[in-house]
Formats: sequence, C-alpha cells, structure tokens
Amino acid sequence: MISSISNGQIKNIIQLQKKSKTRSEQGAFVIEGIKMFEESVAFGKLIKAYVSNSFYEEKVLEDPDYFRIIPYEIVEDTVLKEASDTLTPQGIMAIVKKPEYNLEDMLQAPNANLVILEDLRDPGNLGTILRTAEGAGVTGIILSKTSVDMYNPKVIRSTMGAIYRMPFVYAEDLKEAIVKVKEHNIAIYAAHLSADCYYDEIDYKGKSAILIGNEANGLSDEITQMATKYIKIPMEGNVESLNAAIAASVLMYEIYRQKRVR
Repeated sequence: MISSISNGQIKNIIQLQKKSKTRSEQGAFVIEGIKMFEESVAFGKLIKAYVSNSFYEEKVLEDPDYFRIIPYEIVEDTVLKEASDTLTPQGIMAIVKKPEYNLEDMLQAPNANLVILEDLRDPGNLGTILRTAEGAGVTGIILSKTSVDMYNPKVIRSTMGAIYRMPFVYAEDLKEAIVKVKEHNIAIYAAHLSADCYYDEIDYKGKSAILIGNEANGLSDEITQMATKYIKIPMEGNVESLNAAIAASVLMYEIYRQKRVR
C-alpha cells in the first residue's frame, strides 16, 4: 500500500495533473471517478489505477473480480485525497494513455461534420463542447495550438467520458489547417456578430464545419475571413453574444437536426 504523498508514483500523478508538458512527455493523462475509470478500461488505454484503501475494500466485497485484470495500486485514503484534483474524490484515479488522431482522416470522412476552435481558453467550455459534439454527431474537432489543453483535469471531468470517443487534433497552424479543410470541399460557417444571416436559415448540406472563437475576443479577423459563410444566433434584450460552449451547442444541434430529418 502506498502510504506517503512523497511516493514517486503519487508525485507523478500530481505532475501529470498540473503540467501539460509532463502529459506530453509521457503521452498520458489522469482521470478520476468510477465512471471515467470504467470507461477507460473499455477504452483499452488504461496504464494503471490507484485505489483508496476504503474504496478497494468496498468494491472487492461487492465484486471479488472487479480489479482482477487491472494493474493497480492501493493507496491510503488521505494520500489519494491529497493527489486528487477534486474536492470530493470517489476513491479511484488512473493514468490513461493518450489517444492519437489524424487530421487527414477527419477530412476524408464522407460525412465530415467538424468543429474548429480558435484560442478557446476555458476548460469547462472545451469539455462541454466535446461532450455536446459527441451527442450531436460531430465527427472531429480541430483546435488552435493556443487553445486550452484537452487533457487538463477540468476539461477531462467536463467531457464525462467523451474524451475517449471524440476525435480531435491541435493544429500547429490553424490557418493552414483551414485551407486543408476547404480543399476537401467542407463548407465552413463562422459564428460572427457581423453576419447578415441567422444560423437556422442555412441548409447544411453535405460536409460542414463551424468556427468558434475565443471567449473574450471571438474569432480573429484572419480566421473569420476564411469562412465560407458568416452566421449568427438571434438575440433578445441587451444580450450581445452567448457563452462559447452554448453558442457551439446551438449550432451543432441545428446541423444535427437537419441531418436527422433528411
């Protein structure tokens, strides 16, 4: 049993949660909670689980085979709590191998339905977008390299497991990536306040992508100008814009609605 916060494995978990550089170097990230743990096993990328003593005793009593094929370490409850990134840890954490996705595969999909994010910074927004994207049938997400790290613990929690299933890539050069998107005849719709067309007036035929910008500043002029069409969401009252995740969700589900009725 691991009984000290100074244990090398526990120190590594903490570093993986705090530092994007460590996650990149190890090609791994940390998940917490029963649901995320069980999905990581099904995902097939689990490296090792860390289980609090009390959780282990409880689970083994319920199901003696629960941990049978899983590499794991038992950890004192207080130590696991110290290592956790949540206020009320569920008693189980795990290190999971990062999935690998390819932009070209996304672009060649016959039913390509993409979301492109420029400089999205809020972990909760990104996690919500990823989770909603899975529900709305999005086939891939492209992010600028300045966007928040997908493996940030707050993003991971917000995805509610979609991190295991939604393909995504970070573009070193977002402008170059968008050029490639257009080369594959994928129409690009930019959510922009200056648009003269409402989002629900568009017929989203064939392959499409929506562009969502930074929470505070929106899309840059350079990226906006690369869009096929500008679209906007109608507003009442004095509201000028929606939260980035909400706006993305509205657009994703309109595209999904139209594809469902065809």
